Amino acid sequence: MSTADIGLIGLAVMGSNLALNIAEKGYTIAVHNRTASKIDEFVVTAKEQGLDGKVIPKADLSDFIQSIKRPRSIIIMVKAGKPVDDMIEQLLPHLEQGDAIIECGNSLFTDTQRRFDYLKPKGIGYLGVGVSGGEEGARHGPSIMVGGSKEQWHNAEAVLTAIAAKFNGESCCAYLGEGGAGHFVKTIHNGIEYGDMQMIAEVYGVMRDGLGMNPTACAEVFKEWNKGPLNSYLIEITGHVLAAVDSQTGKPLVELILDKAGQKGTGVWSAIAAQQMGVPATAIEGAVAARSISSRKEERVAAEAIYGKPNRGNTDVTLADLEKALLAGKIVSYAQGFAVIAKASEENGWSLPLATIAKIWRAGCIIRSRFLDQMSAAYAKGGNANLLVVPDFVALMKDSHPSLRKVVAAAAQGEFPMICLSAALSYFDSYRQAQGTANLTQGQRDFFGAHGFEIVGRGSDLHGTWPSTLGK
Repeated sequence: MSTADIGLIGLAVMGSNLALNIAEKGYTIAVHNRTASKIDEFVVTAKEQGLDGKVIPKADLSDFIQSIKRPRSIIIMVKAGKPVDDMIEQLLPHLEQGDAIIECGNSLFTDTQRRFDYLKPKGIGYLGVGVSGGEEGARHGPSIMVGGSKEQWHNAEAVLTAIAAKFNGESCCAYLGEGGAGHFVKTIHNGIEYGDMQMIAEVYGVMRDGLGMNPTACAEVFKEWNKGPLNSYLIEITGHVLAAVDSQTGKPLVELILDKAGQKGTGVWSAIAAQQMGVPATAIEGAVAARSISSRKEERVAAEAIYGKPNRGNTDVTLADLEKALLAGKIVSYAQGFAVIAKASEENGWSLPLATIAKIWRAGCIIRSRFLDQMSAAYAKGGNANLLVVPDFVALMKDSHPSLRKVVAAAAQGEFPMICLSAALSYFDSYRQAQGTANLTQGQRDFFGAHGFEIVGRGSDLHGTWPSTLGK
């Protein structure tokens, strides 16, 4: 008998937490996992939380599918790539027209688009859903970015809306467009997240190596900053990370953690997408590069032995400068991310609602922050202007960019690596410069490749009369 409101396959941490969230909101959920022992473990957990009455465990895939009410909505939480395609093929023989597969992992949006196109003629809906908030968010309320089949979205809308985070009573869940729209927005979300995290790390580096602050002192500063304009999830958790103490040694935990950052691909995907569409996203690119450099620990150790330790004296910046520099960099990172989203919307015919995206990022997700409310209000007025020319953010940037400039200059003099914040400053300066230097670039391109150039008032595709340099 079909009694489950929705199904879920994949009971690792994220899948289990999503399933518990769904059950807690009053929906009956059927669960399945390739390894049957995981199902048993999940049932025990659900019982401990008083939710076993809302869970239908099924070790057999066919029984699992038959236990779900039609039209079926089946969430899959498996590793991105081929495992998703394999799972789709396993499910297809058991599904009927009108059913939907809801993929909630971090899939490449072009893969999601391909799967959407593959399943549409078969009458099977495919939703590529971006879920942000980590394990805690999955359990208690993530930000949810839905793309894919609009009809099948309506079938799952009540469940997904119910389990999402809430901001002032509004659900942080929205349908954004067909095909890969949801996973694309999640990808750019993660790119912004990369930039945000790297900028925080760069500021921490100045505190540690330039101002001589220990982790406890740094933690107190971040906790204080979280009460002001920088209020955000990442600033909040930074305070906790810096305050943590290793139980075995009694030393600050952050000083024992190896300085090699991992990455799972979404940051790289966002940088590649931006480049392919010709949209500058230097903060994201810088953050990806910083993680890549961090992974080359042995090379960095060898290079320091060759060049010597950085010559760092007293750094002439204040904590107030660092706070404003971080705010300015953060605004640039968001401006670039939303510019990429706007361009992708145009190229893919998605009509991505920028105001809605900002709204559903206000709670639950990793990059939630105070000024997303301002951002949403700005985009709600219409248009997709770069945030750097939106009045509220113009005022913030005018107040904060001098500090960003001071911090980046001090970093250059003090030999502090600042890939992300310096990239943000260069982008800001380039974006607001009416007369740039690409006129010289165009002249060079015409000299060696006859690519042509434009002269205002005379037309385009013009060429210069250049001297020959062959044989000289």
